[in-house]
Amino acid sequence: MALNPAYEAIGKHFVQQYYAMFDDPAQRPNLINMYNTESSFMTFEGMQLQGSLKIMEKLTGLPFQKITRVITAVDSQPMFDGGVIINVLGRLQ
Repeated sequence: MALNPAYEAIGKHFVQQYYAMFDDPAQRPNLINMYNTESSFMTFEGMQLQGSLKIMEKLTGLPFQKITRVITAVDSQPMFDGGVIINVLGRLQ
């Protein structure tokens, strides 16, 4: 299989869409559609979560409605199956 040549643009647009949904408390529950039921992974403050339900449980259980984030890096890499892996680093304030 070929690497996706648009991996950087895909990563950038995914992060923009993801955080637009995350920032709107009414839209936040729809983030579940961006995760694979079993194979999605998230690390949040050192806690490793697997699967859409566990990830959403963490996100919907956060003790705030609004947050300011400082994204320090978005690293997108192509995968051999045509997918893109995206690593977002930053701080929540």
